Amino acid sequence: MSANQTPPPATYDSAFLKACRREPVPHTPVWFMRQAGRSLPEYRKVREGVGMLESCMRPDLVTEITLQPVRRHDVDAAIYFSDIVVPLKAIGIDLDIKPGVGPVVERPIRTRADLAQLRDLTPEDVSYVTEAIGLLTAELGATPLIGFAGAPFTLASYLVEGGPSRTYENAKAMMYGDPQLWADLLDRLADITAAFLKVQIEAGASAVQLFDSWAGALAPADYRRSVMPASAKVFDAVAGYGVPRIHFGVGTGELLKLMGEAGADVVGVDWRVPLDEAARRVGPGKALQGNLDPTVLFAGTEAVEAKTREVLDAAAGLEGHVFNLGHGVMPSTDPDALTRLVEYVHTRTAR
Repeated sequence: MSANQTPPPATYDSAFLKACRREPVPHTPVWFMRQAGRSLPEYRKVREGVGMLESCMRPDLVTEITLQPVRRHDVDAAIYFSDIVVPLKAIGIDLDIKPGVGPVVERPIRTRADLAQLRDLTPEDVSYVTEAIGLLTAELGATPLIGFAGAPFTLASYLVEGGPSRTYENAKAMMYGDPQLWADLLDRLADITAAFLKVQIEAGASAVQLFDSWAGALAPADYRRSVMPASAKVFDAVAGYGVPRIHFGVGTGELLKLMGEAGADVVGVDWRVPLDEAARRVGPGKALQGNLDPTVLFAGTEAVEAKTREVLDAAAGLEGHVFNLGHGVMPSTDPDALTRLVEYVHTRTAR
């Protein structure tokens, strides 16, 4: 290393970042979506009497909650504890996360005038994120921290519907009936999302994941025309930082190639498509993440190991593989089952 080169960060040679870069790894890295949360008794204890959005804005709580699964499960990466609606709340959108329901928006966006609610996000709006990531990276050392955000389509679906939806009739009605308003909405959300990810990367996040949780509701042609440009704008905005970019959605088997084309380095795959088939759909040059069905964890150790072997066997020919579930950890999952799963993957894939 020459005198004017900066040394790589402590996380650079971690198994997780090597897998994201499609480099040889000492073992297949493991982390879980929603690993920090309701399945852990220690999480429920620290969250007692604290609302979800408040807990996302307290650096002390964010730090503790993010670290809990790293301590307990020995996962290969931490994921920043937050919620996809945090940047919307930070710019003044009147919303709340209602227990048992999810994000509820007081004034849904249905007209062009409603777009005025969406101002730019500044680092000052989310100073608690910068503070929390500073605390976290000091504690995590060589363990990478994954930052994340909701993708423009998924955020738009909440904003237009006013809350969770199974059919997305209002969002799709805008997409089909007023494509220019829809495009302007997603473009504005892309800028907000990119700004939120930049704050996390600049504070020390080693990778970022874009959750397009509800993109599986779309046909490929609609995704390509009406959603992919906004997601691509987000990925392009953070490309210069050189951190791996992960793209994940649920029920997106028909969209995997497009989700990779949007700009991801790693494509997340839910449990519906085997990883070898997912690799064929995505094409070369991308790592894959996934994809054990989260419900398998309720079936006992023998069944978990058998299904895990299926995932690992399907991943055997991949350029890079990060082991994860095909969606988030379910609240009633036995934490010990997760700990055993991490150990099993590490042991079985040790090179």
